[in-house]
Amino acid sequence: RVSVPVGVTTGAWAEPDPALRLARVRGWTALPDHASVNWHEPGAEELAAALMERGVGVEAGIWSGTDAAARFAASPLGPRVLRVLAEVTDTDGRTAVTTAHALLAELGAAFGRPVLLHGEDGGAWPVLRLAQRLGLATRIGLEDTLCLPDGRRALSNAELVSQATVRRG
Repeated sequence: RVSVPVGVTTGAWAEPDPALRLARVRGWTALPDHASVNWHEPGAEELAAALMERGVGVEAGIWSGTDAAARFAASPLGPRVLRVLAEVTDTDGRTAVTTAHALLAELGAAFGRPVLLHGEDGGAWPVLRLAQRLGLATRIGLEDTLCLPDGRRALSNAELVSQATVRRG
């Protein structure tokens, strides 16, 4: 039997009301191994604390273009998160890498926590390649982009992953 860690989102798109989102998390009867908390969203600190109290690991979602990195840097919970999910929301393939560098600079040492760097849409592939060059964890999937590096539409997550693992010269 193989053990696979299970993670879930707590993003505002799942429940827009911060108080209701917190109540729902407190009411979970089956707990995931970890949950992502977007630090720029209202109630993030309280939500992360509630998850930690329940023994659920927290992945800190730090989005570019928000005050999340500054809020995270000031958080007493920062040293206790499992990892930082550095999310580059700049979808322009020509500028996403610059945005990624700026986000990583804002994060600084990120309390010494591991960092997973990823982009979305047109920025997904340039940011993925940057993460690979920097030796950071990264991700790719249909949530991030529907297209392969050459612009063709991906048929599956497997096809995206296959392209992500191709070594470039």
